Amino acid sequence: MRIAEINMIASGSTGKIMLDIANVARSRGHEVLTFSTNVFSKRYKRLKKAPEGHKYYGCYLDHGLHYILSKRFGKNGTHSKLSTLCLIRKLKKFKPDIVHLHNLHKYCINFDILTRYLKKSGVKVFMTLHDCWTFTGHCPHFDYKNCEKWKTGCYNCSSLCDYPAEKKDTSKFMYEKKKEWFLSLNDLTLIAPSDWTKSMAGQSFFKDTPIEVIKTGIDLSVFKPTDSDFRKVYGLEDKFIVLGVADYWGEKKGLNDFIELSKTLDDRFKVVLVGTDEQTEKLLPQNVLSIRRTQNQTQLAEIYSVADAFVNPTKEEVLGLVNIEALACGTPVITYNAGGSPETVDKNCGIVVDKGDIVALENAVKRVCEDKPFTKEDCINRAKQFDKDQKFLEYVRLYEKE
Repeated sequence: MRIAEINMIASGSTGKIMLDIANVARSRGHEVLTFSTNVFSKRYKRLKKAPEGHKYYGCYLDHGLHYILSKRFGKNGTHSKLSTLCLIRKLKKFKPDIVHLHNLHKYCINFDILTRYLKKSGVKVFMTLHDCWTFTGHCPHFDYKNCEKWKTGCYNCSSLCDYPAEKKDTSKFMYEKKKEWFLSLNDLTLIAPSDWTKSMAGQSFFKDTPIEVIKTGIDLSVFKPTDSDFRKVYGLEDKFIVLGVADYWGEKKGLNDFIELSKTLDDRFKVVLVGTDEQTEKLLPQNVLSIRRTQNQTQLAEIYSVADAFVNPTKEEVLGLVNIEALACGTPVITYNAGGSPETVDKNCGIVVDKGDIVALENAVKRVCEDKPFTKEDCINRAKQFDKDQKFLEYVRLYEKE
């Protein structure tokens, strides 16, 4: 079977997922090509060499124009015509049986052209909903603002300043375009990384589209109990460590909630935030330990392993991989009831509290640290349900049903 996978980049979380799925498919005898742009923001590192079986498409000029036009006039997903034609030439040469779409809303594709090709070619199409952008008029997430316009048709978008930020509100136009693009595909199956995502998509214009749930996995050979001298280095031998980890910190990730939590906890506790930057550090109280970046995933596993409680006060989340990473290292999780995040824990390894309830968050932290109701073994066993090798195999088996 010939399989083509397309993502906006070949790095970051969605890029790694695409490449890992491809490797599992190749191990089962399938021919796979992955595709992405080679245009990166400051957040992602440029790849010096394309991964095995990977093809780049597009150019800086085309994607740069897409970025500028989308920022000024909206309609992200209607530009990058030359780049998309370049991609289609490569697809026609490869002649895939299956095309798997991942995240493509970073100013890198023209969906008019792409969906027209997919419909005409008759290939089977899978699309993973790594976020909710596909069925809204603008935003990748809406849970934070409790917006439900996407259920019937977007307009007067309140998230224009959020990623992907635009000056002109074209949410009504884009909602109808996305509906036109994706419902025109005769053989489309959606893949949701959580039950929550499936539920949301099922209430959108995708209500009659087949949706499979394959929860995202993590690398259990990396995320496991790992010894380190972290406590000694930072003088935390006699402290309860309350840990938070994020790629970036802001209100949606619960930064303000962590700040409030740090004010309510006594001197026995130490809040540690990983993934901060200079701007974030200016907002943090003196009693919060800031760690800007870890060197690698092994070092991150070391920090997870020494924590007494992992706290994820996210206001919106598709699944919550940081929760699973913490569990895999033997650390109990406390998370808000937001998106798919509660699906990562059960009664034996974590606590779910209502969004924004700082008192409940504080009580949960004290219970986990002081009473120790959850064992390291139960946390690790829960994480085993999210083994990436098994999860990516589920993708390939789904392909093989076709």
